[in-house]
This record gives sequence, structure tokens and C-alpha cells, in this order.
Amino acid sequence: MAALSRSADGGDDKPTFTFEQLVLRFVVGVMFLALFVMIVEFGQVRGRVRALETAGAAAPSAAQAATGSPRSFKIVLKEMEVVPKAVEVPAGTPLTLNVVNQGQTPHNLALDGGPKTPDLKTGQTATLEVGTVTKAMTGACSIPGHKEAGMTFEVRLSGAAPAAATAAAEHADASQDDSAKLDPNATPPAAWHAYAPGLAPAPGGREHKLTLTATEGVLEVAPGVKQQAWSFNGKVPGPALRGKVGDLFTITLVNDPKNKLGHSIDFHASKVAWNDEMRTINPGERLIYQFKAKHAGIYMYHCGTAPTLHHIGNGMYGAIIIDPPGLAKVDHEYLLVQSELYLGPQSQPGSLAKMQTERWDAVVFNGYATQYKFRPIRVEPGQRVRVWVLDAGPSENSAFHIVGTIFDTAYKEGEYLLQPGFGRGGAGVLDLQPAQGGFVEFTFDEPGLYPIVTHKFANVAKGALGLFQAGDGKATGSGH
Repeated sequence: MAALSRSADGGDDKPTFTFEQLVLRFVVGVMFLALFVMIVEFGQVRGRVRALETAGAAAPSAAQAATGSPRSFKIVLKEMEVVPKAVEVPAGTPLTLNVVNQGQTPHNLALDGGPKTPDLKTGQTATLEVGTVTKAMTGACSIPGHKEAGMTFEVRLSGAAPAAATAAAEHADASQDDSAKLDPNATPPAAWHAYAPGLAPAPGGREHKLTLTATEGVLEVAPGVKQQAWSFNGKVPGPALRGKVGDLFTITLVNDPKNKLGHSIDFHASKVAWNDEMRTINPGERLIYQFKAKHAGIYMYHCGTAPTLHHIGNGMYGAIIIDPPGLAKVDHEYLLVQSELYLGPQSQPGSLAKMQTERWDAVVFNGYATQYKFRPIRVEPGQRVRVWVLDAGPSENSAFHIVGTIFDTAYKEGEYLLQPGFGRGGAGVLDLQPAQGGFVEFTFDEPGLYPIVTHKFANVAKGALGLFQAGDGKATGSGH
């Protein structure tokens, strides 16, 4: 213990310590300081471990972290993402990627200018030997549309800027330059045939059996413009289906074995579980989609495989009509399906990037720009005409209009909006949002040509134009 001594004024002197006591106090202080440093360093190490765990990689050993030591990562493919989206290694590192597909459709991983896995089905794995990394790399799933939907990947160098951002800045405008271009002055060859717009009556019987085959092939969408369309039975729009309330539809969907993509089908006229009949099937597979029609109307059907926007925008849509009870007879019935074109390079799939930003190149009826201007639909003056209209989109609305006549009947979304009768009212436009449909009825009073348009006139100049030809098409005038 410290000794005390009296001062001259009677107060206590300050304590004094022996040499041994001072040494002891010094040792204790050093121990506390060492403990504090250990706590701080433990916290920093724990933070680094958590950061590595968050990135999806185990903390490397000192040998692994050194330049030149091999590294490997597990890469998971899903709809529509790659997990993790990036890995980071020092320059000079030999790299291996162990890739597994946990999605419901085939995927792959391809590095730009480097190796590529095979197309992997659900549960399949592949090892991607990248080799020694000397620069940042980008990659993606190379199945059409998957990269644009978000399935991208990066190999980054430690301390370097993300490669994807640099590549995106360098090539921001390049993809647009590759798009096929519409020529407003071009015309199809004499042997070209327009999509037949005529609509057959509902077939007899109460069950309708049909096989729809998902196909991937090149189709002409405007004079001189070809795209790799994804379609049902090789046509855009797909075959029209028709029946009555209470009918049973048994549809066999086949995914052509030559295809590269998974496909599915969704009938808006049905009430079935999404994860059953609407599930995606791979090339070479088939499924049975069965439903009873319970409500009248014109409905869209389409592929629902992710990214659904790309599959619809690239041609996988059609119409199914369930007649309302007591549907009147007419002289002619037609089906016109409005949709948009988002052109990619010639003979390649449409651009998903354009679809995502709603930058369509054309708006068309029945899959081909201005086709009924080149091949007008022929009727006679005074004949009663019914036109069923479906807006397949995927994103633009329709203001369906025929110049020179008035609709005396309008039917939309399962109900009559207008019928001949008291007041003799009329309509000039059938307004539809994507996936909505209906029909209009009318007559042409005089011979001549009657334009078919959407009254959103910016789209008329982009291909949403056709013609009805009443009689010989030569207007005689009515004298008023």
C-alpha cells in the first residue's frame, strides 16, 4: 500500500508508491490496451466475413486471396436473374464457375468472347472453366430475351470499375443501329398473300379439340422486313378459336422439339389454376389445357413464359371467341387483331429493350403492316358486316374506327354497348385497352374504299391502316 506523510500545515501528503506497485499498474494497463485492440480487430474481421457472406462467397484463405491462386464460385440461374450477378477476383486468378439452373425453363451462361455452358434444363449443372482472368468480363444467358430481361453477369477485377457499366456506356446506341427498318414506300411482291381476315362460324358440337404448336421461325412482318417470330402454328396471330357458352375446349399445346425456348399458353376465356395448365413446357414436351367456356366475349390467348412481354411482343398471341347467346346473322364476319412490332435485327427476334420502354416501330392489324391497304377486304354495298376486334398489345391501346360508316352495333367486354332500335344511336369508335376485345356491326351505303384505322392517328402512319372495298371500289358519289 502507498504510505502517507503529514505536511507542515497539518494536511495529508500525496500518496507515494513503491517501485513494485508502479510496475504492477503498468502491466495491468498494457493488458487492458491489448484486450481493446483484440476486440476492435475481431469486429473488423467479422465485418469482412459478413460482407463476403452477403456477396454469396465464402471468405477466402490467405492462399486463395493471393494473386494466381485458383478461385471457384457457385452461380445459380433463375427466372430472370443470375445469382450472384458479379464475382470479383485479382488479376491473374484462375477462375472456375460452377453453374446450376434452378429455374423452370432452360438457361445457360455465356461469357462475352469466352466459354459458354450448354443450355441447362431444370436441375442440370455445368462447370465453366474461365481460365486465368486478366481483364474484367461480362456475360449473360444467351437464350433470346433472357439477357434483356436481366440475366446478366460480370467478372470484376479487384479495385476496377464494374465492366457492365463501362460496356453499357460504350454500346448504348449500338443495339438500335442493328434494327430492321420499315420502308413506307415498299410494297409486297405480287405473289404475297395477306393474313386471311375472314372468321368462320362456331363449329357444331359441345367439345372442341385442337392442337397448338409453339414454333420459332422467320416471318415477314412488313414489305422486306423479316423477324424471327415465336408463334402458335407458325402464324401471327395464332389460329382463331370459337365456340359457345358451355362448350368444352381441349387444347393440346406442343413445344416443337426444334425450338430453343420454353413456352406456355394462357387462355383468358378460362378459369383454371395458373400453375397447372399454364405452366411452361420445354422443347419436345406437351400438355393438355382443358376448360369450359363460362362467359361470352372475345378473349386473348398468349404465351405466359417469362419474360411474358417478349413472348407476346414477338408474336405469341391469338383470339378465342365465345358467342353471346342469340348472336344475329350477318353477311360477313371478320377478325382484326391489333398489335405492335418492336423490330430487332433482320431475321432476329423483336427487341425486348424496345418493348420495355414502349418504343414500337409499327402498329399493325393481323401481324403485318398495312396489309389490307395492299389487299383490301372486299364486300358489297348494303351488306351487313361484323368485325371482331382484339387489342393484343402488348402495350398500346386501340381506337378502332372505319372511315365513312357508322357502327349501329357495338359489343365490348361481354356486353352490348349499342344495338339498333329506339333512338337510332350510332358509334364511330370501339375503344380497347391491351387484352380487351369486342365487335362492331355496320353497312356501307355506297361503293368505294373505306379506311380501317385506329383513331390514334400517330399509329396510322406506323402501319395501322387497311381498306374495305365496297363493290368495285369506284365511288359514284351520292349527289350531296
